[in-house]
Amino acid sequence: MAKNDKKFDFSGYATKANVKCGDGRVILPNAFKDNDGMIVPLVWQHMHNEPSNVLGHALLENRDDGMYAYALFNDTQSGQDAKLLVKHGDINALSIYANSLVEKSKSVIHGIIREVSLVLSGQNPGAKIDFVSISHADGSITDLDDEAIIYTGLTLDITKEEVVSHADDKVEKGSEDKTIKEVLETLSEDQKTAVYAVINEILDGSETEEEPKKELKQSNLDNEGDEAVMKHNVFEEGNSKPRRVLTPQEFSAILVDAHKMGSFKEAFLAHAGTYGIDNISVLFPDAQSVMDEPFLYARDMAWVDGVIAGTRHSPFSRIKSAYADITVESARALGYVTGALKKEEVFALLTRTTTPQTIYKKQKLDRDDIVDITDMDVVAWMKREMRMMLNEELARAVLISDGRDPVAEAADKIVETNVRPIWKDADMYAHKVQVTLAATVADSIDAVIVGRINYKGSGSPTLYASPTWLSDMLLLKDTQGYRIYKTEAELASALRVRAIVEVPLMENQTREAGVTDYKLLGIIVNLRDYVLGADKGGQVSLFDDFDIDYNQYKYLMETRVSGALVIPKSALVIEKATT
Repeated sequence: MAKNDKKFDFSGYATKANVKCGDGRVILPNAFKDNDGMIVPLVWQHMHNEPSNVLGHALLENRDDGMYAYALFNDTQSGQDAKLLVKHGDINALSIYANSLVEKSKSVIHGIIREVSLVLSGQNPGAKIDFVSISHADGSITDLDDEAIIYTGLTLDITKEEVVSHADDKVEKGSEDKTIKEVLETLSEDQKTAVYAVINEILDGSETEEEPKKELKQSNLDNEGDEAVMKHNVFEEGNSKPRRVLTPQEFSAILVDAHKMGSFKEAFLAHAGTYGIDNISVLFPDAQSVMDEPFLYARDMAWVDGVIAGTRHSPFSRIKSAYADITVESARALGYVTGALKKEEVFALLTRTTTPQTIYKKQKLDRDDIVDITDMDVVAWMKREMRMMLNEELARAVLISDGRDPVAEAADKIVETNVRPIWKDADMYAHKVQVTLAATVADSIDAVIVGRINYKGSGSPTLYASPTWLSDMLLLKDTQGYRIYKTEAELASALRVRAIVEVPLMENQTREAGVTDYKLLGIIVNLRDYVLGADKGGQVSLFDDFDIDYNQYKYLMETRVSGALVIPKSALVIEKATT
C-alpha cells in the first residue's frame, strides 16, 4: 500500500514525539524508526480474543514529530462497522502497542510497534486524524475535511519485558516514587474530574438520584507471546461477567497501607489476593524440572556389574563340565611288593551339561509421545533402563535364582537348569554351611571359618552377603563393649575372603530342604568358576520395530545364555535354619 496514492480509509499520527505523558515520560523523535514502512495490524481496543477484533492494517511512516499511520479497513463486518464510526466522527483516537522499549532518564529512545488500535480515549494530546477517505461507486475518492484531535495514550506499563500499550494502560513504573497527591497533580482537569467520579462511586457503593451509579470495568489479562499487558479503561464496555467491587472499608485499608508504603500501586497489589484476583495461581510461572531426566528409583545395583563382569564368558551356549572323583579309596596310590600283582586305579568320571534360555525385556512407546517429549531423549533413557534391569535379572539368576514360582509363573521363570543359581546348586558344586536356629552371629562366623576347608574353588573368593547378616557381624562387640571388626576389611580377613559385597536381594531369601527351611546369609565364591555361555548372536542384542497400524515403536532387548559352576566345591553357601 503506497502512502501517497491515498488508497486507504484514514490516516493520522499514531504517536507524537516530544510530548510529555501523564507519568512524566517523553517519547523522543525516531524512537520507532525501525517501524518505518512496516505494515502492522489495526485492532479494536487492543483486544485479541476474537478474529473480529482485527479491523484491518496500517502502514507506518516515521516522521520527525512522531509516527504517522495510513490505515485501511478490511471487508469483515467489524471492519466496516469501525469504518462507519470513524467516518461519522464517533471514534477519533488512535493508540499503539509496542515492546522492546529502551528508556533513559524517563525518555523512551527505542521501541518496536506491534499494532495500531482504535480506542475511545487516551492521555497524551498531540495526534489527529488528517482526513477520512470515502470510496464512491464510480471509483472516485473524497477526503473529508473534518479533523479530530485524538490521544495516543502514552501511559507506560514497564513489565519485565518492557512493554508499552497506549490508550488504556495503567501507570506502572515511576508512580511508586510519588505521593498520591503528586500523581493527581500530573492529571488534566478533565482527567481529575473522571478520577474523582470513580473514587466517589467506590466510596459511596450505591446509586443516588443526583449521580447514577457507574459500573467499573476492567478488561481481562491479555497475553501475546511471552509478554503480558493489563489494559484498563473505566469508560469502555467490558464483558458481561460480574466484577468485584471494593467496599469502603477495603478501600480505606488500601489507602492506609499506601500512606505507609509511599505507593498506591504497591498497597493495592498487597491486597490483590484478598480483593482483586480470585485465581492468582494462574499467574505463577510453570514448575521447572531440576533434573535432565526422571530419576530411576531402583534397588541398590552396585553389585550387579561386578557379578556380570566376574563370571567367565564362553562363546558356546551349551556348557559341559566334567570331573573325576579321585577322593575315593580306590584312587589312592599303592605300595608295591616284589612279585605281587599291581592293582589298577579306579575312579568315576562325571559330567554335567547346561543348555541356554532366552532372557528378554520388551517395551513400546507411542510415536506421538516420542515427538511431544522435547525436554529429553526418552528413547535413550528407556533403553538404559532396559539394559539395567536385564543385567540385574541375569545377576540375580546367577547368585540366587529369579525367585519366581516354577508352577504359577512358569511362563516367565528363568529355568534353574539353564542358568543354575549358586545358592540352589547341587552340594557337589556349592557346599552348604548350615547353622542351627539357636546359633548366634558369632556362631555363624565360626561356621564359615570351619567350613572354609571345603572350598575347592579358584584363588581367593568373595563373600556376597545379605545386608542384615553383614550389619550383625560388624556390630559384634567384645566383653568390654568395643566392636570386634571395625571395618569390612577386618571382617573379610577373619572370614578368609578377598572382599565382601552387600547384595540387597539376598535379604529374607529362604528355601525348603526336607523338613527344615533355611534362610540365606551369604555365598562365598570366585565367579571365575562360574561360566556364562552364549553363541554368536546370543549375546545381549537390541531390536526395534515400528507398528504402522498402531503408530507405535516397539523395543526388545534380549540374550540367549546358559550359566553354571564348572568346578566342584567352588562355592560355599551359608544358611541358617528357620524351623
